[in-house]
Amino acid sequence: MERHEFLSKLGIGLVAVCVGCGLVSCGSKGSNPTPSGNAPAPPPAGSGNLFAIDLSSQLANIGDSTMQHGVILVRIAAGNTGSAFTAVQATCTHQGNTIGYNAGQGIFICPAHGSEFSKSGAVVLGPAASPLQKYNVVINGNTLTVSA
Repeated sequence: MERHEFLSKLGIGLVAVCVGCGLVSCGSKGSNPTPSGNAPAPPPAGSGNLFAIDLSSQLANIGDSTMQHGVILVRIAAGNTGSAFTAVQATCTHQGNTIGYNAGQGIFICPAHGSEFSKSGAVVLGPAASPLQKYNVVINGNTLTVSA
């Protein structure tokens, strides 16, 4: 095989591999993907009480968050009322990566492919096409309970 022929075949092979990798890594898995890494699957609707926290010692500042049982809970406003908090599934609906809350922008962001979600879980920017599941937040005294 001559040098020119070898390089030509090598180039075609590399293009095929790169295209294949790109299609596999960014393909959509639907609205209920299997979480990647250590992210637990989000609890299904109707699961009941998922967890409770003590507001006298946790989530004191706007932007503070905690992640438990596949749910991310964030303080989005002052005061101890249900509307001062939001709770959504902790995994992106695009490919199941763990999301985070950006307090400066007031949105949830998936670090894998850049999907952005509003405080209520609605898709702001894709590639995710489905919203995050939202959970109920109820406050009784200093106890905040998240339920499905």
